[in-house]
Parts: sequence; structure tokens; C-alpha cells
Amino acid sequence: MKNPQNYSEEHLFWLKKRKKKLVLVQSLRVGLLLFFLLFWELSTRLGWADPFFVSSPSRIGATIASLYAEGTLFYHIGVTLLETVVGFVAAVGIGYSVALLLWWSDLLHRILEPYIVVLNALPKIAMGPLIIIWCGTGSKAIVVMTVLVGIIVVIMHMLSAFLETDENKLLLLRSMGAGKRQLLTKLVIPSSRAAFISMLKVAVGMSWIGSIMGEYIVSRAGLGYLIVYGGQVFKLDLVMTATVILCALAAAMYFLVVLLEKILVKNANH
Repeated sequence: MKNPQNYSEEHLFWLKKRKKKLVLVQSLRVGLLLFFLLFWELSTRLGWADPFFVSSPSRIGATIASLYAEGTLFYHIGVTLLETVVGFVAAVGIGYSVALLLWWSDLLHRILEPYIVVLNALPKIAMGPLIIIWCGTGSKAIVVMTVLVGIIVVIMHMLSAFLETDENKLLLLRSMGAGKRQLLTKLVIPSSRAAFISMLKVAVGMSWIGSIMGEYIVSRAGLGYLIVYGGQVFKLDLVMTATVILCALAAAMYFLVVLLEKILVKNANH
């Protein structure tokens, strides 16, 4: 067996074992999903559950086909996806910048910390009427809601990571004459890479919560609109269809973050 990278036999065995474990995990994930879908379908066909209330995979598939035939499927998906991605990027960008600013200025951190905690505890949906008055009834209001739901989480998560930077390493760099900017770029930001990825995973979920919450309050299109409309006219197949599509989109966005994590880890190892 060729070993171009000169790995030891023990390391090759470990890599092979790790690959098998990864395949097993992926297989079990897919198997669990298929089992759930099969059980769901059978439970409605055999009368264990009323399909009017819980729908079924086949009915959801038919609803998706109907929306596609009407030409509205990708329109509603596109509206919600755009609002979520824009809100996600804005929340992460602004939140990360604010966290850096609070790390840079201890005085500012001490002044603003109580307000940040209070804003995080504030039910964002209570601000819905104000957001409608400030931003109107279009996508702008939904993006603002998405940002409000996610930004405080980003700030608190990243600020905590910045403040937890190894004090001994900070002292070492200071003893070598490093200024605050060098501490930030050479140590604080690189050492918070894992926390950044963790924050992105949390922010993905918060962004979807924010966009759907916004569409619940004010929307004329989007998956949240389909859920509200379906509930109002008792088209629960439509509600379940929009929910399933949301799950698929959120999972896809999450796996993009996981892919980014692998790229960052690979570059760090080189």
C-alpha cells in the first residue's frame, strides 16, 4: 500500500477508523430521517393520526408540486431566504464590530453592558408595532426584526470570547512591545476563531427565527406568510409544507457554516 505522505501505520489505522465512524454517523442520520418520514406516512395511512392535523410526506409533496405549478414556490422561498440572509449578515457584521469596540474600550464596555443584557431579555416581538411604524410593512421591517433577534446574541457571544483570551499570552505580547491593535489582530481575533464558528451556528437559527417572526407580524409573501395564511384558512398541509421547507433551508445554511468551519480549520493547520 502506497503511503505518499509518509504516515505511520498507526496514523493510517486511525484515519481509516475515523472515516468509518464518519460514514456510520452520516448513514444513521439519513436512516433516522427516512425512518421518521416512513413512520409519519404510515401513521396517517393506517389511521393512527389524522392527516388533516399532521399532514403527511405525500401530502406535503403534493402541496410543493402545486405551489411549483402555480409558480409561487420559489418566489416565497426567495423572499424569506433573502430576508434571512441579509438579516444574518447584518447581525453578524454589526454585532461582531460592536463586540470588538467593547473589547477595545473597557470604559464603553462597563457603560453599555447593562443595556445589552436588558435588550437581550426584551421580547423582540413586542417591538413589532414600532418596527412597522418605523420601517413600513415591507421586507425592510422583517430584516430589521431579524437583526434585532440576532445581534445581541452575536455581541455577547463574541465579546465573551474576546475577553477570555489567554492572559499569559497577552502579557507575553505586551512584554514584547505589542500595542492594542497588534494584540487584537495577532492574538485576540485568531484565538476566537472557534467561538466565531460557534456564534455563526447560533446566529443561523436566530436569523430564521427573526425572519419568520417578522413575517408573522407583517408580510405579504414568504414562508412565514404561507404559514399564517394556511393557519387562517385551515390549510394545514400548506402550514406543514412551509415548515418543512424552512427546516430544509435552515439545515442547508447550517451546513454552509460547517463547511466554512472545515475550510478555516484546514487553513489554520497549514
